[in-house]
Amino acid sequence: MGTLARLDPARQLLAAQCSGTLVLAKLGLLADVPACTDLTTKPWVLTAGVEVLNRPFFARGPLATAGGCLASTYLATWVLARLHGLEAAEHAMHYVAPVGEKDEYVERALRNVTPYLEPATISA
Repeated sequence: MGTLARLDPARQLLAAQCSGTLVLAKLGLLADVPACTDLTTKPWVLTAGVEVLNRPFFARGPLATAGGCLASTYLATWVLARLHGLEAAEHAMHYVAPVGEKDEYVERALRNVTPYLEPATISA
């Protein structure tokens, strides 16, 4: 935890999934930010004083959390969109999505992530 204490949302994107949300909570990085996590970790995140949302993904500023192993695609989409723009994220997700389901996977990822992107990211 000492090494992780150097995480700094003022200069880094921080994304956590499931028990990683508990790590961010224990580091005090989610003090005013509701978060997503898996059902097993949820009680500990609540005990750490963080509001847990019943959603697969939530982001505020440079912090993003996801709940459930398959929600990792939302974190990937968010990171790619933040760093390279929404079009790049869309192309990358289309490439890795299952054949025959590409459009619906990309649509689902974008539907979950775009509400949390800054307008400049969406139009990039």
